[in-house]
Amino acid sequence: MHRPRPHTGLPLGNGTLGVLVWGSVDLNPRQLNLTIGRAGFWDHRGGNPFTSRTTFAEIRRLLESGDQAGLKSVFAVPGHGPGRPSHPTQIGCARLEIVLPADCRLVDAVHADAGASVAVECGNRQVRVTVAADAEVCWIDLAGAYGDLILRPTWDWVGKKLAAIGVAPPEALTITDGGGWLQRLPDDPPLAVAWRRRGQVVTVATALGDNAATEVLVKLDADFRAGHAAAQAHWSAWRAATPVVELPDPILQQAWDAGVQRLGAAITADGVPCSLQGPWLDDEQIPPWSCDYHFNINVEMIHGPMLALGQAERLAPLWRMLDGWMPRLRDNGRAFFGDPQALLLPHAVDDRCACVGSFWTGMIDHGCTAWMALLAFDQWRFTGDRELLRTMVWPLLQGAFAGYWAMSEIRDGRRSLPVSVTPEFGGARPDAWGRDSSFQLAAWHAVTLALPVAADALGLEHDLRWAEIARALPPYALVESPRTREYPEQRVRRIGLFADRDLPESHRHHSHLAGIWPFCTVSRDDPVVGDSLYHWVRLGPGAWSGWATAWAATLCARVGWADGAVAWLHWWHDHFTNVGGGTLHDGDAHGGTTLVNHGSGTGNETTEIMQLDAAAGAVGAISELLMHERAGVLHVFPAIPRRWRTASFSRLHAPGGLVVSAAVAEGKTQRISLVANRTSRLRLAHGLGPEWFLDGRPATGPVLELDLAAGQSVVLTRR
Repeated sequence: MHRPRPHTGLPLGNGTLGVLVWGSVDLNPRQLNLTIGRAGFWDHRGGNPFTSRTTFAEIRRLLESGDQAGLKSVFAVPGHGPGRPSHPTQIGCARLEIVLPADCRLVDAVHADAGASVAVECGNRQVRVTVAADAEVCWIDLAGAYGDLILRPTWDWVGKKLAAIGVAPPEALTITDGGGWLQRLPDDPPLAVAWRRRGQVVTVATALGDNAATEVLVKLDADFRAGHAAAQAHWSAWRAATPVVELPDPILQQAWDAGVQRLGAAITADGVPCSLQGPWLDDEQIPPWSCDYHFNINVEMIHGPMLALGQAERLAPLWRMLDGWMPRLRDNGRAFFGDPQALLLPHAVDDRCACVGSFWTGMIDHGCTAWMALLAFDQWRFTGDRELLRTMVWPLLQGAFAGYWAMSEIRDGRRSLPVSVTPEFGGARPDAWGRDSSFQLAAWHAVTLALPVAADALGLEHDLRWAEIARALPPYALVESPRTREYPEQRVRRIGLFADRDLPESHRHHSHLAGIWPFCTVSRDDPVVGDSLYHWVRLGPGAWSGWATAWAATLCARVGWADGAVAWLHWWHDHFTNVGGGTLHDGDAHGGTTLVNHGSGTGNETTEIMQLDAAAGAVGAISELLMHERAGVLHVFPAIPRRWRTASFSRLHAPGGLVVSAAVAEGKTQRISLVANRTSRLRLAHGLGPEWFLDGRPATGPVLELDLAAGQSVVLTRR
C-alpha cells in the first residue's frame, strides 16, 4: 500500500463529513491514517464588502484614469491587522492515527460495499472504514487489529498560523475508552471531534455548533451495524441510479469511475454545498484558497456533471445557499450597478457570500452571475422543475442581464462593454481589463438566449432589449494577428481576450473560448473559431491547471476532436493526479506545466492542492464525448475516437427529460435507445448512417425529429 499523503487517500464522505484513508509501507507499514474533514467549519472574519464602497461607474473612472492607488484602496480588506485574518477560510478538523499490532502490515486498500467503505488489507486481517450515509459519523472495524489510536487536531500542524489570527488552542474532551477535543473560534460556532472504541469497532464523530461538545457524545452512540447497512444501501441505490459507462480506454474508465465515486460522496441532497475541496479539508495546512466557493468555473464544473448523471436533486443545497444570498446579491447589484433588478455574485466567497480577499477582477467578474444562472437554467431543461425556474432560474437570468446592461454602452452602432474582465488573466493588475471581453460577451449572449425560453415557460412577456442584444452585441472580441510568429505575413482573424488583445501565451482559463463551452454561443464551423483553436493549440498547456486540462478536453469534444479530448484526459491523468489518484490543481511533477506545487502563496509554502473541479470536469468531458446537445440537436457519439472499436453507456441524462443509452461496435454507433421522462421534442443526430431502423421500421435521414410523450421510449438501430 502506497498512499503516503492525505490527498493520496481513498475518499469517503456524505457531503458534510469527509474521510481520506491513507498510509504507506514506506512511511510506517503499521500505521493507518484517517484525515477527517467537516465541511462548513468557517472562520468568517475578514470578508470584503467592496460593493458598499464603490460603483461600476467609479471603477471605470479609476481604471480609465490609471488611478492604481484609488483602485487598491477601494478593494482593500477593511479591519485587517494583527490578530485578525485577511479573509474568511474553512479550517480542517483532525487526523486519526491507528497503529496496528506487530503482526499487521498495510497491503492494499480498495473501495468496498458499493463505495460505502474502504477495505484495508493488513496481513491476515481486513480493517474496514465506513462513513454514515446521513450523519457526521465514521466507523472503523478493526477486525481484531487492536492497537494504539491517536486523534490529532489540525492545530498540530497549523496552530502557529491560527494563533496569529486570534484562534485559541483546542480544548480536550474527556471520553471513556476514547478522546476528543473542541476547537473554538473567535466569532463562529465551535467544532467538536471525538472517538470511542467498543470492542473491535471505533466510532468517530464530529459536531458543529454552540452545543457541539454535547452533541458529539450523542453521535458516538450511533449503531455500527445499522449504520453500515444503511450506508451500503445508500451507495447501492446511487450505483443503480447513475449511468453505466463502459469504455475501451482504461485511463478514461478510471477517470469516470473515480470521478463518479467522488461526486457521490461530495454532493448530497442534504449535505453542505460543495466547495473547492468538498468535505475533504486538509489536516496539515489551511485549505488553499480557503476552500471557498469559486464561481468563475470551479463551482459550475463541480456541479454541472450531476445533471448528466441524473442527480439534479443533489444540487438542492447549492440552490438553497444561493436563495439565502439573494438579498445580498440584490444589494450588491443595486449598489454597484445602480439597477434594482441587477444581481452581482463575486467570483470567490464564503458560505455567507462575503468576498474572500481583494482580487478586484474577480469581484467584478459578472460572468460568475451569468454562469450560475445558466447552470440553474440547464437544470430546469434537464428536469422540468418549474419551482426552480420560478424561484432561481428567472431571478438569476434577469439579474445577470440587468448587470450587463448597466455596464454597457453603444459604440459605433453596436452594444459594447467598455470595462470588462476575463477570468484570472492578469491577476489583480491595474491593466487586467479591456473592452468587450470575449468571455463576458459569450456569457451575455447565452443569458439572452435563455431568457425568452424561460419567459415563455413562465408565461411572461419578452423584453425588447433581448432582441437588441442578439442583433447588436458582438459574439466575441475579434482581433487580427499573424497566424504564427514564424510566418507573420499570414494574417488571420481570431477570438481575442478583449477587443484589442490577443491571447499572448498559455493560460489556465480558456475564457476567450467560452463561446464553444460552457456558453455554447458560437458555431464550430465559424472560420474565426477554427483559427482561434489553432492558436490555442499552438500555445499549449504550459500554464494550465488540472481543471484547465479537463476544460480543454471538453472543448475538443464540443468541436468534434474526439481524439484530442482523449489525449487531454490522458494528459490530465499523467500530470494532475497523484500516486493515489487524488485530483490536483497544480501539476504533480515538472515538465507538463509550469504550475507545479505553487500552492496558493509562494515559495512552496503549501503541500499539494487537491480540488474536486478537475475530477468532476473529467466526468463532464467524458459525458460530452459520449453525448451532448448542440444548437438544439442532441448528438450521440458525436465523434468516436479512432482507437475505439467498442463503447457503451446507459442511463445518461439529456435536456428535455431524456434518458439515453447507446452502444458502439466495430468503431460505429450501432444502437440508441431513449426514454422521455416528460413530454419532449426530440431532435437527434444519431450517426447511424443514411438508412437505419426506428423501433424496427426502416427510417432515413441524419436527424430524427419526433414528439415524445411522457414515458415513451424509442430504439434506433443500424441497418
